[in-house]
Amino acid sequence: MAAVFTVLRVLLGLFFLLTGAVKLSDLLSADLHRHMKAEFIRFAEVFPLKDFGFVPEPGRYQEVVGWVEAVAGLLLAFGPQLLREISNFILSVIMMGAIYTLLVLRESLAMCAPATICLGLLLLLNIRGYAPPTKPKFE
Repeated sequence: MAAVFTVLRVLLGLFFLLTGAVKLSDLLSADLHRHMKAEFIRFAEVFPLKDFGFVPEPGRYQEVVGWVEAVAGLLLAFGPQLLREISNFILSVIMMGAIYTLLVLRESLAMCAPATICLGLLLLLNIRGYAPPTKPKFE
């Protein structure tokens, strides 16, 4: 069962690395990068901290989310356990923010599905995906 969670963790980490890279550069897909730019203009308008006076510039917002997703995805896939757990938490928060944003924008449930599935998989990894700590031989 541990092998299944390892494969899931690596694939999910690589997925986040890829989605972060698409947000950062148009080298992978110019059309998708252009679409993300347009979407982040909408996302910035409903940013959760807007009520506190913090409204991010859409381009910078996309860049920050892209870098966080890419780095956290890489660490989730290949980092040591402590960094995997921290990355899992950070990516979970980003997915909650994505779901919130899409719901506030009144997007269809089909648009919320990818973020919801990713959040569910991250939570599954958080609950079941890590080996229990080893007990010392001499207790």
